[in-house]
Amino acid sequence: MSGARGRGRGGAGNRRSVGSGARGAAAGRGGGAGKGGARRTPPPTRIRPGSRAATAVPSGRRGQVRSTKERRGVGGDQVEGRQAVRELLLAGRRRVQEIWIAGDTEPAPILDDIRELAAAARVQVREVSRGKFAAQARCEAPQGVLALAAPLEEASLDDLLAGGTVQGRKVPPFLVALDGVTDPGNLGAVLRSAECAGATGVVLPRHRAVHVTPAATKAAAGAVEHLPIALVGGIPSALQQMAKAGVVTIGLDGAADRSLDQIGPAAEGPVCLVLGAEGRGLSRLVRERCDEVVAIPLRGHLASLNVAAAGTLACYEIARHR
Repeated sequence: MSGARGRGRGGAGNRRSVGSGARGAAAGRGGGAGKGGARRTPPPTRIRPGSRAATAVPSGRRGQVRSTKERRGVGGDQVEGRQAVRELLLAGRRRVQEIWIAGDTEPAPILDDIRELAAAARVQVREVSRGKFAAQARCEAPQGVLALAAPLEEASLDDLLAGGTVQGRKVPPFLVALDGVTDPGNLGAVLRSAECAGATGVVLPRHRAVHVTPAATKAAAGAVEHLPIALVGGIPSALQQMAKAGVVTIGLDGAADRSLDQIGPAAEGPVCLVLGAEGRGLSRLVRERCDEVVAIPLRGHLASLNVAAAGTLACYEIARHR
């Protein structure tokens, strides 16, 4: 995702860079023409509850699903993974309908914590069969625990530009914008690193990018409960709005001439770190609208870093200056 200084080493803008395997949407198969040119009508598509094309609904409406086209917001209504569910309950910032625990899950202290926190919040905990749990879960390793909750509330970019609070102290905005990241594991890992580094908000494109899926909540390990997320029509226009608000935008691109460790005072005030998509890195227009573009120096044979690893390094370099 981010490469060495100078051109020729891959990175956020290098097509050789390797992300974590972003998954593209599979193309649908159209119905073929029958005899005489008549087109056969394909049977209606059935969406299996718990599949990637469906999302959880409140407990009173189990069995109903909504297609991904109907999900317009940030997401986050199904939280998977032990730490993510525990943090959901600890934060107490949104309604939790119920928690599912696979019946054959071995006892663990964190599961006891989840049950105690759920009881205190009057949230039902259901033990379900492994088969039923697997049908509902949508990430590869949900650790036998998932929660159905109200979706995350979408923040506005104006709110993020006003700054935030870190450890009880009001601070100028430290934002992270993702230019078309499509892998939920990468998104979740970036959110976790950004929150730990003291970022005050995240900016995502409303279209052609992953939002907070169950896999993202698992990788974020609870960061989504504390990090405001704004959806924008496009990252280039969002960068323009940031510039008008006095926010310095720093893009991460492996072809940049400057090194990440040279950002200096630019990171001390209102700042936004801009990360590119897996493989293609920053788009041309986004790169042009960044105030500074920097690269992470690489000393080995590989040409790039994964976007999540690059984002972690950059977040902490900014945090060091702040």
